[in-house]
Amino acid sequence: VLDIFMPLLNGLDAARQINKICPQTKTILLTMYHEEQYVLEALKAGICGYVLKTQASQDLVQAIREVSQGSIYLSPAVTGAVVKAYLDQGEASATLLTPREREILQLVAEGKSTKEIAQILDIGVKTAETHRTNIMKKLDIHDTAGLVRYAIRHGLIQP
Repeated sequence: VLDIFMPLLNGLDAARQINKICPQTKTILLTMYHEEQYVLEALKAGICGYVLKTQASQDLVQAIREVSQGSIYLSPAVTGAVVKAYLDQGEASATLLTPREREILQLVAEGKSTKEIAQILDIGVKTAETHRTNIMKKLDIHDTAGLVRYAIRHGLIQP
């Protein structure tokens, strides 16, 4: 059980180090911060439980139980913020892409080469490459595997 602000090393950095050295160790953050940026950063750091200090008497034992069974636990007071952030992010990234870019992303995720995409869509290879580059910039994804994961998560292809 960690806190965000601890002497020497903050809880998020400690969680990252723990996950790197001993990935099977599950960490829970006990904190007073309910803002979505703290919760999201904690989840990105590998925290498995996020418990507000104001709710600790009700939530901490439940968090330990759920995390020890492999689940992720969030205090009920922060789950709404996390869901809202997820939905906002999903809508924002989906609307970033033009219909043509979504089409190209789907073909990339299906394993098509740039040349094959150009042939299928009856466009130039350079145009297909430009679309692919634009997609990667817009989504801040840097490799094909990341594009495939994105396409699966957003329902463009089936896993």
